[in-house]
Amino acid sequence: MKIAIASGKGGTGKTTIATNLALSVPNSVYLDCDVEEPNGHLFLNPEIKKIETIYRLVPAVNAEKCTYCGECANLCEYNAIVVLKNQILVFKEMCHSCGVCAYFCPEDAISEIDEPLGLLQMGKIRKQNIDFISGSLEIGEMTAVPLIECVKKHMQYDRVNILDAPPGTSCSMVETIRHVDFCLLVTEPTPFGLHDLKLAVNVLKRIRIPFGIVINKFQNERNLIHNYCDSEEIPILMELPFDRQLAECYSTGQPAVAMFPELEERFRELVLKIEKILDGNEKEYLLNKINNRNTEVLEN
Repeated sequence: MKIAIASGKGGTGKTTIATNLALSVPNSVYLDCDVEEPNGHLFLNPEIKKIETIYRLVPAVNAEKCTYCGECANLCEYNAIVVLKNQILVFKEMCHSCGVCAYFCPEDAISEIDEPLGLLQMGKIRKQNIDFISGSLEIGEMTAVPLIECVKKHMQYDRVNILDAPPGTSCSMVETIRHVDFCLLVTEPTPFGLHDLKLAVNVLKRIRIPFGIVINKFQNERNLIHNYCDSEEIPILMELPFDRQLAECYSTGQPAVAMFPELEERFRELVLKIEKILDGNEKEYLLNKINNRNTEVLEN
């Protein structure tokens, strides 16, 4: 099973939920796909076994062969190549490694060379037998998607995979949640939390992935998130209390389940709720509901 933990904005407690969920499910696989700011290791404290440099391909121009015809620049969708009268400029930061320039160069003057993209760290949390995979994007790199793809290649389909997604609704978040079985959206009961939750919900509806809500910093009363979820018929699967001790626990890099063992059972129940949705008719019900609402949006 592949469960992505996402949020419309940063600071909602996404990594808190993801790491504690991983610790509550023995033999799980934790994948930190927030490669621009990975911090799952601070709470899981894995034993790193392997660090691998990931590369991407960027164009290199052979000036002796180049006739400055400009075909490469015309074909580049990302404006990563600019052809001047007697010079070609390659902007590696803008290159998406598609290979079009090299493939269509009429003089065969462009080759592709390796450029460091980031690091892939692989390790283990031995006590719970949890596999740990994390990506760390090279400083200055513009796109995180290729590195997220490398992280996702380490999913193990006979185990529970927990993907800690980047915050927001950018390409990085979409790549992380693409092809997962279920997505947990973590939010907080504030106007900002609701606004960005709606953005994330719209993304999930468009790509037709079943999802549910986790409300963090819950204060034992109905709030604007409940009202929204009721109106949209979105299931709220868990509420984590607004508690100073939990905040102190987080600030010291301690998982909540280490200080409050009773939370482990709640996180296991969360997985059981997700399994029930995926195994039963509720998944089809949620997907049909998503499809119907998308149709309404398009018609309006």
